[in-house]
Amino acid sequence: MENSNLSTDSIWTIVVIVLALVVLQIAAMWRIYEKAGKPGWASLIPFYNIFVLLQIVKKPEWWLVWYFLPIANIVVSIWVTNLLSKSFGKNEAFTLGLIFLSIIFYPILGFGNSAYQGGAGAPKVTQINV
Repeated sequence: MENSNLSTDSIWTIVVIVLALVVLQIAAMWRIYEKAGKPGWASLIPFYNIFVLLQIVKKPEWWLVWYFLPIANIVVSIWVTNLLSKSFGKNEAFTLGLIFLSIIFYPILGFGNSAYQGGAGAPKVTQINV
């Protein structure tokens, strides 16, 4: 084992940092769900977390099917991320941050002062005055 470049201390340091970042992401998602009026624990359960996320952004729950289709799952994930960003009053630039720098932007969304403004994916109702 002496021919390894990483010492045991270095490996443990990396493990602790990665675990801290994972806990930060879990706490941020928990807080985002709570801000949207959903239970925070729902962010921890696989598949159910996407189901609840679709409710948060006001998209039909059957959209969960898209996550099982190749290519479509990538497109829908980006779309839902954009709707999540807009549901908290953020713009497309913030969406790019959520996609490419998620370790920074999800905690900003969860612990920052942005408030849930309703699902951005809800159909727009226009009133016609006659």
